[in-house]
Amino acid sequence: MKKALFLIITFLTLSLTFFSAEERPRMREFGIETGIIEPGEWNAITDVPGVKVGQVTLIEGKNIRTGVTAILPYDGNIYQKKVPGAVYVANGYGKLTGYTQIEELGTIETPVILTNTLSVPTAANALISYTLSLPGNERVGSVNAVVGETNDGDLNDIRGRHVKEEHVIEAIKKAQSGPVEEGCVGAGTGTTCYGFKGGIGTASRKLPESRGGYTVGVLVQTNHGGVLQINGFPVGIRLGNYYMSRDLDDSPEGSCMIVVATDAPLDSRNLKRLAKRALLGIARTGGFYSNGSGDYAIAFSTAEGLRVPHHSPSPTMQIEILRNRNVSPLFLAAAEAAEEAILNSLFKARDMEGKDGSKVKALPLDKLKKIMEEAPKR
Repeated sequence: MKKALFLIITFLTLSLTFFSAEERPRMREFGIETGIIEPGEWNAITDVPGVKVGQVTLIEGKNIRTGVTAILPYDGNIYQKKVPGAVYVANGYGKLTGYTQIEELGTIETPVILTNTLSVPTAANALISYTLSLPGNERVGSVNAVVGETNDGDLNDIRGRHVKEEHVIEAIKKAQSGPVEEGCVGAGTGTTCYGFKGGIGTASRKLPESRGGYTVGVLVQTNHGGVLQINGFPVGIRLGNYYMSRDLDDSPEGSCMIVVATDAPLDSRNLKRLAKRALLGIARTGGFYSNGSGDYAIAFSTAEGLRVPHHSPSPTMQIEILRNRNVSPLFLAAAEAAEEAILNSLFKARDMEGKDGSKVKALPLDKLKKIMEEAPKR
């Protein structure tokens, strides 16, 4: 009887511990807000009409901690109706497949896939197979697969290349609108950020009708270092975990992939400007684009009037785009959403042990609460 009671109590204790770890709050749920523009309904990239996100998380044994995150601009054959897109690079130590064609033509023709560094070729091959398989693409002979990455090799057996093509296809097929899972999921399963467990994070901003009423959504894969700040307050310093606080094991090297979506009618030129502002989210949270960091922002517009048909009987196309003087509110929205998305990736992530017994602690929310009580009020 005593043994049975002991087992029940142990089970309940473990269950409560597991539940509390899984149910870590987002930043706003914790009571912290950043920026001045209101978020959308889900405070996620999926607040942009049509955008969907799908993820596959691989946590197996002691060494596999990786995955795939897929972002779809809209439901349908993206190859046949391409979306305007752009890329901006803050620091180019990374492997962003598809970059040069986006730069040259200003369009994106596949879903955007995020994964780990050594799985980029696998993900690109899967994207090609997926695109070729779509009805209407029977004669397609060239596909510009868009795949970004960060290196999760501290926690994950990255050399094992455990992400397979079927995982990428599964992530695409699972893509849906609504709330997006964050933290140690998908491409962020094995990543670290500012010395704590990082991962996938997302946020959005919806402009007031007087400024166009457009939505900007951001999704990030955080794996970079620096000196963590929240609303300009030196949280990393107060927690004693920041770049150059130790001699050897506090490298800032890593990467941050940022995907920006908007329903505003922006062409590739202004999408590149929007992507540039999203990268400010890294700086606002304490990053500085270190030598070994791959810091990229990919931006696209879902505006239907800007979609580019792969074939058209007309040699010209007529479009309506937002004037330069009207894009500043979108720039602020991108910076704010990226900042909050990065912080959400930290808030939602949990402690993780991985390859060779390596351990990364999550941002300690109990300590953070006390620290933020000292911060200047907004």
